[in-house]
Amino acid sequence: MAILVSITSSFLNRYEIKNVILHMQKEKAKERIILGIDPGTAVLGYGIIREQGNNISLITMGVVKMGHLDDHALKLQRIFKKTTALIEEYKPDSVALEAPFYGKNIQVMLKLGRAQGVAMAAALNFDIPIFEYAPRKIKQSVTGNGNATKEQVAGMLKSLLKFNESPEFLDATDGLAVAVCHSFQKNATSETGKSYSGWSAFVKDNEKRIK
Repeated sequence: MAILVSITSSFLNRYEIKNVILHMQKEKAKERIILGIDPGTAVLGYGIIREQGNNISLITMGVVKMGHLDDHALKLQRIFKKTTALIEEYKPDSVALEAPFYGKNIQVMLKLGRAQGVAMAAALNFDIPIFEYAPRKIKQSVTGNGNATKEQVAGMLKSLLKFNESPEFLDATDGLAVAVCHSFQKNATSETGKSYSGWSAFVKDNEKRIK
């Protein structure tokens, strides 16, 4: 009888351990790391969050300064290298970027487009899905106001992600806002954003831009 109880107890312990492991694996499967980028050629902002179920938490945020570089090509190289380094260190499941806004200064738009393209290339080089969101959509998702200021976006992110420090450059919280915006989307391929799963998808959707 004692032997039977011992065997039964051992079986139950193994069963419970197996259930715990399966539960942990399921929880882990729900986890997602998102890298958000606010492209720029003077300062590029980025933020990385962990999404687990309905909860999101801050991993890190920062900026890439390029004001000291006079050559535009060197700035693009720095963006590519830094984005690559972030991907290698934090291994994001997806990369979200702020789409360049349409302004009157064509040269500024061109430079911002190049900065975004280089960051995209770094992500696509790792076969990581990339997503684009308009500035107004990002502000609307984070604050509920598509015309919110940078300070208002930063304030809402502080409350949402529970951090107190204020970054030297608000570009950091802008990049963080892109990541949070992506996390909030129930359907990331809806009209509110574009997504690409690799080079072939990007090229197919941008044939007119690369001919």
